[in-house]
Amino acid sequence: MEPILISAAALIVLIFVLFAMFAKFYRKIEQGHALIVNTMRAEPTVTFTGCMVYPVIHKAELMEISVKTIEIDRSGREGLICKDNIRADIKVKFFVRVNKTAEDVLKVAQGLGCERASNQDALEDLFSAKFSEALKTVGKSMEFVDLYQARDHFRDEIIRQIGDDLSGYVLEDAAIDYLEQTPLAKLDGSNILDAQGIKKITELTAVESVRTNELRRNEEMQIKKKNVETQETMLELERQAADAQARQGREVASVRAREESETAKVQAEERTKSEMARLQGEQLVAVQNENSQREKEVAENNRKRAVAIEEEKVTRARELEVVDREKEVALQRIDKERALEVQKKAIADVIRERIVVDRTVAEQEEAIKELRVVSEAEAQQKIHHHPGRR
Repeated sequence: MEPILISAAALIVLIFVLFAMFAKFYRKIEQGHALIVNTMRAEPTVTFTGCMVYPVIHKAELMEISVKTIEIDRSGREGLICKDNIRADIKVKFFVRVNKTAEDVLKVAQGLGCERASNQDALEDLFSAKFSEALKTVGKSMEFVDLYQARDHFRDEIIRQIGDDLSGYVLEDAAIDYLEQTPLAKLDGSNILDAQGIKKITELTAVESVRTNELRRNEEMQIKKKNVETQETMLELERQAADAQARQGREVASVRAREESETAKVQAEERTKSEMARLQGEQLVAVQNENSQREKEVAENNRKRAVAIEEEKVTRARELEVVDREKEVALQRIDKERALEVQKKAIADVIRERIVVDRTVAEQEEAIKELRVVSEAEAQQKIHHHPGRR
């Protein structure tokens, strides 16, 4: 039984150690990165998710494979020369990344190194010349107007010209940020290509100016012609309007006369009605004023009667208060006199009792004196009867 327990404990310990080693040495890779592990084999291992990396035995390098931007900016005397020798100021952004295959990752690692694979300066050194050459090649095959109007075609041609041979990288896309004709002031007249471009621009500008002037003159002619036609039409319309206005004036005068007659009649009737309504209103107001005055007088009499009643109530209340107050004073005086009589009687009783006590004390003192006298007399008598007893 004991060997079985020891084996189970050893198995648990072994599993725990394996899990601990896995947690310690397993290296997980984030998105946009690749891990290159140099093992004992001839070719390194490339992983985009993660793998076990043991110290001393393995050497691991991390490479960033996310999209990077390379911008090509050509302007002024360095502008892009088109098929018609007109220069164009252009700014294009190229989006490149390491192709997500083990073969291309190893190619980039061997060619640039993992650290320089995502370095902006290193990428520009690697691709700027190639991208610029593709721009010049495609630009020289298209005239400026076509290049300006067909930007999508221009971009597709650039991508096709660059191709797929990018030393392990892949071109995701390209975007034209800016594209305009290079100003004449920035061109070099001593440069034969710029001179031809200046000539072409001047010719095109002159032709366009003549065409613009011709269109402007035709526009002015059409405007003047239209103005004359409009003025003639307006004069005819004004004449028709004057005739219509005169005819309408006559009709209006006739209608106005009839309307004024009807209006005068209606106004007279309305004035009569208004006067009657005013008289009725004044009569009604007078009746209402009389009723209101009568109601006011009745209300005033009622108010005076109520005031008199209230005053009488107040007077009676005051008289009752005076009678009650005098009655209370009389009762208080009687109570006071009664209390005084009681006190006087109590004092008289105390004095009588005192007199009785004093009399009793005096009588007792007299009795004592008599007893003392009698005692002394008896003693004297005894002395006289028995003289030898001294």
